[in-house]
Amino acid sequence: MSKCSILFFSLVVAFTAAAQGQAGVTIGNHQAIYDNKGMLLSWTTWADAVNREMQWYLHCPVTYGYPNFIWMTFMDGNYEPDARRTDFIPATQNAMGIISYLKYYAYDRRRDSRVLLWAKYMGDYLIKESNTPDEGRYPSFTRSTGVAGKFPQSANCGTQGDRPFEIEPDKGGLAGYALVLLYKETKEKKYLDQALHNAEMLVANMGEGDSTRSPWPFRVDYRTGEARGDVSGDMVSVLQLFDILHDLGYSAYDPPRDRLWTWILHYQLPSLGKDGALWQQFFEDHDEANDRTAWAPLNMARYLLEKKDALDGAWQQHAHDLIEFVNRNFIGVNFGVSICGEQDHDKDPWGGILSTYGAVLALYTTATGSDEYKSLALQALNFGTYALNTDGCPCEKAGSSPCRGGWQEDAHTDKIHNFIDAIEATKGWLR
Repeated sequence: MSKCSILFFSLVVAFTAAAQGQAGVTIGNHQAIYDNKGMLLSWTTWADAVNREMQWYLHCPVTYGYPNFIWMTFMDGNYEPDARRTDFIPATQNAMGIISYLKYYAYDRRRDSRVLLWAKYMGDYLIKESNTPDEGRYPSFTRSTGVAGKFPQSANCGTQGDRPFEIEPDKGGLAGYALVLLYKETKEKKYLDQALHNAEMLVANMGEGDSTRSPWPFRVDYRTGEARGDVSGDMVSVLQLFDILHDLGYSAYDPPRDRLWTWILHYQLPSLGKDGALWQQFFEDHDEANDRTAWAPLNMARYLLEKKDALDGAWQQHAHDLIEFVNRNFIGVNFGVSICGEQDHDKDPWGGILSTYGAVLALYTTATGSDEYKSLALQALNFGTYALNTDGCPCEKAGSSPCRGGWQEDAHTDKIHNFIDAIEATKGWLR
């Protein structure tokens, strides 16, 4: 679907939804509110939504040494585990949580020490509880999946799409990047040490990459190095890890960083204009051979918009190409709003991807001065607020029936940082 088609269809459906809204249409946990032009408004301000949600999580009980949402992926609206789902994604969930909590901590002017404490709990879980054994091709490397309530995770703890002894290399990059950010805030070297170790393991197992494969596979047996899945679309997380280590003076990672960026520039970005096959695979619960995602290109676009010329002289064109790839392949319309789905095999508006889409479009608007995606950004983020309950407990997916809790990455940890980015990005053009 082209961007123009998205906008036209959104407007048509929006006017219909606005008329229905007068009769009481409900989106998620709230009655829908539209303006006189049929555009969806948020039920409360983004800032208030973020603050409500953070307060709810800061009251999460601490058991087994950590707030509950840190050691499980499926948590209900009473901070309790879902007995039907013990599978768990420690790396992505807690890495994105660290990023979210550190962004909120800075946004809130470092006023609430509990926010930093909760971020440290996430970092401590990653370095103490979720590493592979100290053996094999990826020793002491951050696990992509595991089992809720295990301290530490067992040697064969792989769940979801991972086999028992598998890890996902990109998740080690993501965790490493978040841990360096935590080190920079706390100056506690244990977080940097784990990040450096993950980086060393990534360098030791790096391949060349070409038009059919990324420098690391999507999954690998940490014991033997046996790979499964030639393409791992999320190479930006590893790039961010190498770049932030360079900024701290660790120049040993510069050569592999340059090799990775060359592959992104010469192979992965050009893939956007073809079949997008080099943007397959990110989500832990999927292992289909052909499963492109919106998460990887949107987060690559975010990094380009943050770094601009320092990373890529063609940052604006490449960011635009990445956004348009997502618009062509993952956008649907719900309640008159253009919403973003996760991947080819799941196009529902889960909280993480929907907020990522809105935030990246907001960042693009501010960075370029173009209004091309301004309305799409506002509508996506407004839609996302309807997943939040009045008491601050979120739902994992926007637009579904009223609910509380669910998949914690989508409900919370991969969402807060997006709203903070959007709040900061829109200060100059939202009144």
